[in-house]
Amino acid sequence: MIATPSLVFVCSLFAPMPADTRIELLEALPTAPAMRHAVASRPPLAPVPLAKLPVGSIAPRGWLRHQLEREAEGFVGRLAELSKFCAPDNGWLTGKGPGWEEAPYWLKGLVDLGYVLKNERVTAEARKYLDAILTSQRSDGWFGPEENRKILDLWPNMIVLFALRSHAEATGDPRVVPFMTRYFAFERTIPDDALFPAGGHPLCWQKWRGGDNLESVYWLYERTGEAALLDLASRLHARTADWTNGIPTWHGVNITMGIREPGTYFRQSHDPAHLAAVERNYRTVMEKYGRQPGGMFAADENCREGKDDPRQAAETCSMVEFMHSFESMLKITGDATWADRAEEIALNSLPASMTPDLDGLRYLTAANMPIADRDPEKKSEYENRGEMASYNPWSYRCCQHNAAFGWPYFAEHLVLATAGDGLAAAFYAPCEVEATVGDGAKVRVVEETDYPFGDRVRFTVLTEKPARFALTLRIPAWCDAPAVIVDGATKPVRGANGERWVRVERTWNDGESLELVLPMTVGVTTWPTMKSAASVRRGPLWYSLRIGEKWTRYAGTDEWPAHEVFATTPWNYALVLDPAAPAASLEVVPRGGPLAAQPFVSDEGAPIALRARARRVPGWTIENGTCGLLPQSPVATSEPVETVTLVPMGGARLRITSFPVAERAVD
Repeated sequence: MIATPSLVFVCSLFAPMPADTRIELLEALPTAPAMRHAVASRPPLAPVPLAKLPVGSIAPRGWLRHQLEREAEGFVGRLAELSKFCAPDNGWLTGKGPGWEEAPYWLKGLVDLGYVLKNERVTAEARKYLDAILTSQRSDGWFGPEENRKILDLWPNMIVLFALRSHAEATGDPRVVPFMTRYFAFERTIPDDALFPAGGHPLCWQKWRGGDNLESVYWLYERTGEAALLDLASRLHARTADWTNGIPTWHGVNITMGIREPGTYFRQSHDPAHLAAVERNYRTVMEKYGRQPGGMFAADENCREGKDDPRQAAETCSMVEFMHSFESMLKITGDATWADRAEEIALNSLPASMTPDLDGLRYLTAANMPIADRDPEKKSEYENRGEMASYNPWSYRCCQHNAAFGWPYFAEHLVLATAGDGLAAAFYAPCEVEATVGDGAKVRVVEETDYPFGDRVRFTVLTEKPARFALTLRIPAWCDAPAVIVDGATKPVRGANGERWVRVERTWNDGESLELVLPMTVGVTTWPTMKSAASVRRGPLWYSLRIGEKWTRYAGTDEWPAHEVFATTPWNYALVLDPAAPAASLEVVPRGGPLAAQPFVSDEGAPIALRARARRVPGWTIENGTCGLLPQSPVATSEPVETVTLVPMGGARLRITSFPVAERAVD
C-alpha cells in the first residue's frame, strides 16, 4: 500500500504553495467556460459541468483492471458460451426470430469492456453484433428483430443505442451517426398513442424507461444539431411515465433506471423542478426502503410494504443501473453527492454480487445474507421463485446480461472533462488517462492509489511541454480532514460550507505530481427507524461480519460451476458498543504488504479488517430460507462476549452488515 507518513503531513503544513498554483474549493462545478475538447453542451441544451472522455481514454490499473480482466475472462466475456439468448441464431445477429433485451444488455457492457481493456477478443465478439445491427437497418429506419417491430417495442433498441454510442466514441465509425439519425426519424413517425403505450409485458418497460431513449437523442443532437431531435425529445419526455411528479412504479430496476429521466430532460427544459424531482424520488425510495448500508434499497423485484428489512435484497441489475443514473446526474449537475452514491454501490454491493473470480453471479444480494442457497421453496421472503441467491453463471436472465456494464462504465467515469478544459477525478482507482487540456496540450495523467483501502491518491502529469490546466478532485462526504500536497506543500481542503471539490490550477511540467490525502476513520451508523441497528464504516467501505464459507457445487460444469454458499461459523451476533463512543469499540487490523489484485475477499487476504466485540443472539436464526428479521436494539442476550472480525462488505459473499446492538446492562 502507498505509505502515509504523518510526519511529512505535519511538517509541511505551513510550507508555501508554488507561485503559479491556484487552489480553490467549490461546492459544485461551473458550466463555463465552454469545453473545447469534448462534445457537450450544444445550445439550447443546458451546459454540463462534466463530460465523459471518449471511450478508451482511461486505462484502468491495479485492482480495477483485475475486475475488468476477470470480467472479460469470466461469465461476461464468455456469455455466448452460456446464454441461449446470445446463441448464434438470436434475432440481433440474424434479424429474424426472437431477440429481446438480453443480448442488448450484454452488448452494452461488452462493447465498453472491450474498448476499455483494448481486448481484441472481446471487441471482435462485440463487433459481430454491431456490424449485424448496422447493416440490417430497414428502409424506414427501424432496426432490430422483426418480432419487436411488429409490436413496436422500442425498449431493446434503447439499450443497443448505448453500445453504438460507445463504439462511435472509441472508433469514430462513420456509420453510427447516420444510422441513429434514420432511426430517430422513424421514431418521429410514431403517433403519440403508439409511442410508449401503457400496456402489459413486454411493452410496459419502454413506458417506464423512456429516459434511456432520451439520453441517446441528446447524444446525437450534440453531434448534428438537428432541431427535429429536440422536438422528438419533448415528445419522448411527455410519453415516458411521469417521474417528475412522483414514483410511477415500485419495480426496483425501473426505479434505478427511470429515476434520472427528469434530470436528463432538465438539459432541454432548464426547469430546476426536474432536477429537484430526481433528488426527491431518490430520498423517497431510500428513506422507506434503503435504511441499510451499501447504497441499495429493498426490492427483490418490487418494493413492497413491510418488506424493508436488510434481509430484503436488491437485483444486480438494480446496482449497475443505479450507478449509471448517479453517473449521469453527476455530469449534469456537478454535484459530488451523486459520485458518493455511485461509489458506495460500486465498492460495497456490486463486488459481492459476483464470485471472486467473476465466473458467476447471483440475482439478489442483501446487506444481511448469511446463506446463499438455491432452494426456491424455502425463500418465501423473496417475491420471485426460482434460484435467486446462489452463484450460477447459467440461469439468471436480465442480471446475467445487464451486469456487464457496471465495472466498464465506472472505469470510464474515473476522470471527466470539466468546463474550462481541465480534468476532474470523480472516482478514485489506479489508472492512466490520456486527454487534451487547456489550449490543446495532450497530456497523460497517472493515478496511483490503493483507494478504497488506502488513504492517498497521487496524480502525476506527463506532458511533452508545459501545460496549464486545472485538475479538480472530489472530496468524499465521509472525509473530515482532506488535504492536497503540491510540490511538498500541504494544504487542508475541507470546506466550511459544504464545498466538495478542490480545484488545483497551475502550469504543469512533465513529471510533476499532486497528492490527495483522505484520512479514513472508523464510524458507526445507527439506523433509528430500522430497529436501531448499527453498521460500521471506514472511509468509503462498509464492514460485514466475517462468516466462514462452504462453497458447494450443485450444477454446471467444471469450467462453469454453479455454487451454493453455506455458513461454517456463527453469524447471529449483536455488537457490543460503548454508547458514548461507539467507534472506540472497534480496532483496525491492517494486513500490510501490497494490495492484492482481488481485494474483495473475506478470508485472510482482506486488505483491511476490523476487530469488534459481540455477543450471540440465539433467537436470531434463519427464517423462511433467509436471515431472520433484525431484532430490536438494544437486544438482551446472556451469551458471552466474543471478539469477531469485520471485513469489507464487498468481499463478504455471506454477510451481516446491519447488526443489532447488545443491551449493555447484560454481563
